[in-house]
Order: sequence, then structure tokens, then C-alpha cells
Amino acid sequence: MHFTNSSQKRRLATAEVCILAVLAALTGHPLLAAEEVVLCQGNYQTEEQAKEQLAKFAATYSNCGQWEKRADNIRKAILKGAGLEPLPKRTALNPIIHSKRKLDGYTVSNAAFEALPGYFVTGNLYRPRRMKGPFAGVLCPHGHWSDKNNHGRFRENMQRRCATLARMGAVVFAYDMIGYGDSKRAGWPHKHPQALTLQLWSSIRAVDFLLTLDDVDPERIGVTGASGGGTQTFLLTAVDNRVAVSVPVVMVSAHFFGGCNCESGMPIHKSKDHETNNAEIAALAAPRPLLLISDGKDWTKNVPDVEYPYIRNIYRLYGAESKVANVHLADEGHDYGLSKRTGMYKFMAKHLGLKLDRATKPDGTIDESFVTVQKYEDLYVFNDDHPRPDYALKPGAVGLK
Repeated sequence: MHFTNSSQKRRLATAEVCILAVLAALTGHPLLAAEEVVLCQGNYQTEEQAKEQLAKFAATYSNCGQWEKRADNIRKAILKGAGLEPLPKRTALNPIIHSKRKLDGYTVSNAAFEALPGYFVTGNLYRPRRMKGPFAGVLCPHGHWSDKNNHGRFRENMQRRCATLARMGAVVFAYDMIGYGDSKRAGWPHKHPQALTLQLWSSIRAVDFLLTLDDVDPERIGVTGASGGGTQTFLLTAVDNRVAVSVPVVMVSAHFFGGCNCESGMPIHKSKDHETNNAEIAALAAPRPLLLISDGKDWTKNVPDVEYPYIRNIYRLYGAESKVANVHLADEGHDYGLSKRTGMYKFMAKHLGLKLDRATKPDGTIDESFVTVQKYEDLYVFNDDHPRPDYALKPGAVGLK
């Protein structure tokens, strides 16, 4: 690695210390070394076992105070299992924003920030045009769609989602998972054993990033993603109470725990001090507005009868049943298609104060025809004109592979 000055050397030294502290979870984290690590991954249990587990959980509380005690323990256990207890120091974000394009009712810029010194989170910033703030802020993590023609935050339906939310009056940040987009170009592997640590911390810092923007209302922060992005949605909402509205899509399941390291590759679901599943983690949003979007052809097929009633009962403890909802599309499969986006737009408009009429046809149906789907190359943050800083951490730094 080439250094141009001593300041950059010092920054990398700081990064090495910081990233070692954050990524030590399965390779010597002192809180984990003394106990057996239990990972709940993929189809960890049957659908019947999931029902029995939820009934067992429900028997541990009968009022709001008892639930909040349980919820607090789960929240702390997630952070501990992810190697984020205590939370790392919030170092300077050093944001990079460039290449603003003015489109029909919204703009798009390429943007990045440092979640840790030298570790860049990269993405695109979508903003409203010809509207007066302050605006809601919405994070859009993406899922594991990896086909080179249907990839990460570059996917057509991802661009349509972000642009439409921006036209409706939100500042939207779509960001790469580790090993996707700019991160992939830099050589980071998505299957990194501490991907969950990096992604959850990156999401927390993405909230910080939105809140550095002068026209973003800190009381109106939302997050929505599908599949692996749905996991990032409910994990962030569970541990960060700055998230006001949450819409996890095709991912909340009591029997399926996510099949990737970034979802379940660290002991966030079970330890000597706790046991939980993704339905209960999603319930940690209570009493904040939560919309579950599910379908009939993946692991969310049981949501109307299993996961949603469990979560709704928790909202009932707060007298907040009106703030939780489920859109179930029994004939559909695993995607974030227009019908799913329609449900999300309406929920976000209601609870974040967005202008739904800026994205609807005269008959009331959603209109995304104004969206310009951009080429991948136009959306990358780092390129020949905007090179990645030479102090940026590389996958081989400090023993990371």
C-alpha cells in the first residue's frame, strides 16, 4: 500500500486498531471465547418447531414491561453476537458525494463515507427535486441478487424504488453490501466471516450519514430492503431506535434464519444468555410503524398465520396495533416487485409524511414511468475520475482475507 504522507499512515494505524476491535468476534472476541458459539443458519428448524418456539417465547411475558425486559436482552445479545458490544467509536465519516444528475423529480449522486477509518461504504444518494425540506431519510439495503445483469444496488427495481421514494419527498441512500458494487471492485469478499459485523455497523453509520445532511428530518428515518436487504432492515431497526419506520420484505420468518454469513454467520440468535428468531427480532421495532411484506412461494409463506400474529400481539401490549401491518401476496415469489413496492410506498407515505400523489396515476395506481434506469458504470463511486483513496483498507489488511 502506498502512503503519500504521515497523516495517512496514522489513519491506517488507527483503522487497524479499530477494525481489529470490530472484527474480532469469531477470532478471539473476549466475550465469545469462553462460551460455545451456536449459529442458527438457513432452515435451522422446522415450521412446526418455529411455532413451538414462538409459543415458548410468548410465555415469558404478559405485559409491556416484561416484554421490554426481554427485548432489551435480545438487543444486547444481537450486538454482542455481532461483535459490536460495546459499539465502536463513531469516527469521522469523511463523506464523498459527486456526479449529481438531475432527473425527473429527483437527483442521483454517487456517495460514500467511512464507517471505520479507511473502510468505505459506497452507494447512491437520491434526493427530491423542486420540493422544500426538511425531508424524510430512507435507507435502502439490497439483497443477494448477484447476476451480473441484475446486481445489488444497480438492479432496475432497486433504482425504481429509490427514485420513486425520492420523488415522493425522501432523501434515499442505497448502499452496497460487502462484496457487491464498489466493495467487490475493491476485492472484499461477501462471504467474509465477519460480514454481519461490517454490514450492521455500516447500516448504523448510514443513519449517521443521513443525519449529517441539513435537510433530513432526524425524526423521520425509514429503512426497507428485500431478502438479505430485509435482514439488514430488521437488524438495524432492532438495534437503532433512530429508525422510525421499517419495511422488511420477503424475509421475516420464524423457521428460516438467513443463509448467508451477513445474516446468520455470527451468534446473534442463540447464546447462553438468550434465544430468539427473526420474527422476534423484527418485533423489536415495536411500537414504531412496521410493515411485513410476504409471499406464498418462499420462507415467508406462513407470515399471516404465524409470524404476523406473534408480532401483532407485541404491538397490542403497547396499544399500537394500528402501527403494524402485513401485505401478503400468496401467488407471488421472492422479489421486490411492483406489487410489493406499492405496499411499501403507501406505508412509507402514511408514516413518514411522503407525497404519494407524486408517484401515482389518475386512477391511483403507482407510476414509476418517470424513472431513468442508469448504467452500472454511472453509479460506481470510485473510478478514474474519482479514485478510491490510497489509504483505504484492503481485504488483506490486518490479517483479513
